[in-house]
Amino acid sequence: MKSSSSMRSQPPAPGSRRSPRGPTAGSLRRRLLAWFDQNKRAMPWRGLHDPYRIWVSEVMLQQTQVATVIPYYERFVARFPTLESLARAQERDVLRLWAGLGYYARARNLMKAARQIVKQGGAIPGRFDQLLRLPGFGAYTAGAVASIAFGQRVACIDGNVIRVAARLLALPGDPRMGPPRRELEAAVSGWVDPHRPGDFNQALMELGATICLPATPRCHDCPLARVCRARRDGLENAIPPPRPSRTTPAEAVVGVCRERGRVLIARRPEGKRFAGLWEFPGGKVNAGESGPEALAREFMEELGIRIAVGREIAEIKHTYTRFRITLRAYEARRVAGVPRPIASAEIRWVPVSRLGEYAFPAANQKLIALIERS
Repeated sequence: MKSSSSMRSQPPAPGSRRSPRGPTAGSLRRRLLAWFDQNKRAMPWRGLHDPYRIWVSEVMLQQTQVATVIPYYERFVARFPTLESLARAQERDVLRLWAGLGYYARARNLMKAARQIVKQGGAIPGRFDQLLRLPGFGAYTAGAVASIAFGQRVACIDGNVIRVAARLLALPGDPRMGPPRRELEAAVSGWVDPHRPGDFNQALMELGATICLPATPRCHDCPLARVCRARRDGLENAIPPPRPSRTTPAEAVVGVCRERGRVLIARRPEGKRFAGLWEFPGGKVNAGESGPEALAREFMEELGIRIAVGREIAEIKHTYTRFRITLRAYEARRVAGVPRPIASAEIRWVPVSRLGEYAFPAANQKLIALIERS
């Protein structure tokens, strides 16, 4: 017979009989909002009623830590303080400010939506269903802007909210999809405070970010511990079930090709990952290739020039959403040919001192820092 502690370590199977789940909405609202009023973190967009700045902050916060977002947000709104200024912006300027934040489609969709809103009169729509019609607005962003900026009673569900709600409900199965997700969405929508919907949504996200943590929930500090079914049943570490890692390893090479004090860089074409960003020429290492062999092939295929590969100057490891890259950088000297943008949108010879004016993916940015110090 299993011990009581081992029996408490696994969530109940989907479809098992159980009483209705979750705390009452009134109790949850009172406890959560009282905690939020006393413990919310200071953020530069909090307390604002400007839907544009709330929108920018929420887009940046998607899958990105608050501490990382704050300096990007401050630089962005200093450069583009209004919706109209963003609508007039050049893509290269927006991407340069976004560089290093990742998920660059977010920046492009911000621009597209800003331009669409300006064409339609310049006012950001105030309803969830209207916001969903704009580029880049999914249910999360529409819910955040509608509730925080406009006071509409609508849920805003991100990864933090999913974790908190799944534990409050002791929800079996994967709450990110299928029937468990639908049950979770229905519950959270019913919990949203009708008088303070924006604060309620922010409080639920704040609780997940600071207290109801993925691996080590701080239940002793949680204002909802007494109404949390996972806590009651000893399941707080088992709910939600972990997702299998979907990142795959990749190996790539780039060449730092210098001539007369300048470095050769290329801009990624439309339709490719990191479209519109600049990079040092190079690419993926194929099976059976050495790093120098791959680099020589990539320079010929992408730029039409033959190079002599020199010493390895850096090995950089970086994790993106779906892959973990090991990037090796080599010195490269042009031997024959004139570089052409065969597989790029554009190429340029740029002084090292001006590389910071161009938007690069994060792994390339790490290399720039090394080059500038060398």
